[in-house]
Amino acid sequence: MVLDLRLAESRQLFNMMDPAPFRERDLDPVAEEYIVDWGRETAPRQPLALSIHLSRERATPAVASLLTDAIHSYFRERAAATRRELKRLFRDGRISLAIGLAFVGVAVFASEFVAALFAKDSYATIVKDSIVIGAWVALWRPMEIFFYDWWPIRRKAKLYDRLAAMEVRVLDDPSAAPGSAPA
Repeated sequence: MVLDLRLAESRQLFNMMDPAPFRERDLDPVAEEYIVDWGRETAPRQPLALSIHLSRERATPAVASLLTDAIHSYFRERAAATRRELKRLFRDGRISLAIGLAFVGVAVFASEFVAALFAKDSYATIVKDSIVIGAWVALWRPMEIFFYDWWPIRRKAKLYDRLAAMEVRVLDDPSAAPGSAPA
C-alpha cells in the first residue's frame, strides 16, 4: 500500500517549532496524524510505502536520504516511547494488583470479624457482603489493565514499527510544471 504525499518543500513535513536538526526533528503533527491514520487503515501484514512528491524542491538523493532517515527515526522513537508507556502501564498494574489483593485480604478478615461480632443481627450479612463487594471493586483497575488497556498500546507500537520500516521514496512532482508556482 502506497501513500502519496504532495509537498512543496521537504521542510513542510517537519514541526517548525522543534529546534533539532532535520534528522532528529519531530514530524509536523498534522502530517504525523495523516500518516498514522493511513497506516492504521491498512491490513496489519501489508507492506507500507510512502511516496513524497516535491513541487518546489528538487528530489535529490541527499533530500531523499534526509527524509527517509528522519521518517524512519521518528517512527522508531515513537515505537520505543509507546513500549515504554506499555511497561509503565504493566508496572502500575502490578502495583495496583498488589494493593488490591492486600485490600481483599483485609476486607475478607474485616467482613468475617463483623459477621462474628453481629452474628445474631440481620444487618450483619448486608455489612459483610458490602465489605466483600468493596474488596472486589479494589481489583477492578488491575483487571482492566491486564485484560483490556494494554492491547491498544501494543497495537500502536506495532503500527509505529511498520511505519519505521516502510519504504520512503522522494520524487519530483510531475504535476508541477517547470517555472510555475504551486498552489
